[in-house]
Parts: sequence; C-alpha cells; structure tokens
Amino acid sequence: MLSNVQRNRNYEIGATSAIFKQKIYKNRWMYLLHTAADVIHHKKTKCISLCNNAGTVVHRDCTGYMSTTCKPCPPGTFMSQPNGLHRCFTCKNCAKSQGLYIQSKCTTIKDTVCDVLDGYYCIDYSDSQCRRAQIHRVCRPGQETKTPGTKASDTECVDCAHGFYSPSGLNCTKWRDCAARNEILKECGSPVKDVTCEQKPKERNGLVDLILTTLEDFYRFLLGSESQ
Repeated sequence: MLSNVQRNRNYEIGATSAIFKQKIYKNRWMYLLHTAADVIHHKKTKCISLCNNAGTVVHRDCTGYMSTTCKPCPPGTFMSQPNGLHRCFTCKNCAKSQGLYIQSKCTTIKDTVCDVLDGYYCIDYSDSQCRRAQIHRVCRPGQETKTPGTKASDTECVDCAHGFYSPSGLNCTKWRDCAARNEILKECGSPVKDVTCEQKPKERNGLVDLILTTLEDFYRFLLGSESQ
C-alpha cells in the first residue's frame, strides 16, 4: 500500500504535471479529456499515476496497493519532465526543405533544437524556435543590396540611382566617364549596363595638311602640263 509520504509526493508532482499537460496539449478539449480521466482514476484508486523522471511515461497506472510503473521513451521520442502521460512526444523534424537544420539532436529528455540554414530567414517563430524559414531574396539587375539578409530578416534591395548600373544585382557602380578618359560617348548607359566610350578621331597636323595640299596641287599641275 502507498505510504502517506508517497501520496503527498504524488499530489505535488500531480500539480506540476497538470500545468505541464496544459502547456503541451494545444487542443483544449484534449487537455480536459485527459484531466477528466485522471480525476476518475483518482476517485477509484485514491492515487495519481505519475512518473517522477524525465524521459519516462506511465506503463501501468497506480492502484490503492501498487505504485505507478513507468517505462522509458523509445528512440525518436522524448519527455522533458515528470508527468502522468502514457505516451512520449515525437521528436521534432528539422527539415532542410523548410530551411532548417539540426542544431541539437533529440534525446529521451529533450526535443530536437532546430536552427535556420545559412541564406535563409525565419518566417514562422513559436515556442522560442523557428518552425519554418525561407530563402533570402536575390536583388535584380539594376538593384543593389541595401541590407544583407539575416536569420531573422530578409535581404533589402534598392534601385540604382541615375548614373549607376548593376548587371548582377549586387552593387551599383558609377558609369564610366568618357571625357576623363579623353574619349567620346558611343552608347549611353542604363541601370544594368555601363556607358560605352570610343576614341576621338585623330586630328591632322596643320603643317602636314599644308604639305599634302601643296603636293596635290603640284600633281594636278603636272597632269595638266602633260595633257597639253
């Protein structure tokens, strides 16, 4: 038969277990149903079935003459504190398709801890953990990164100002200055393309032009003399 000390200990843990159940049963009706079953069992047996150690759940309920029999959680499940439950909880899955990876593996006493993959940011955060993440935005050509993405926020992009271009969407670069290069503009730039420059036409020297003109005139004179 259970001693008074054991009964008192069961009641103390029972109060803690009730709070725990209320947290873990997100469905209020499931919590009420489980609590009602505990009350009925207590009225019949004058005891509360509890497992004092984390990592275990109830295998056989207590009776007025026998204490609760507990069993360990099987692989892939856990129980994080003393409880009166009959089934362990399934370990969380950190799916790569959800932008997550395993930061800390699941054990019989604690759930898996997930974290956000590099290049992703969390879009569904609850119970102090990220449940789902999304890949960072990639800035379009003609834009640059204003604020790099983090695990908590997406990348911010901004359009290139006039006179700048970005072919890959990373950084905006100023258009080439043709005049500074002693060249002339061949093709205008755009938000995604640089200006195209070309060399200026070469200017002929004045003295050379005079000599060439004189030679041309002399050549014409000779041609005219021969024809007479």
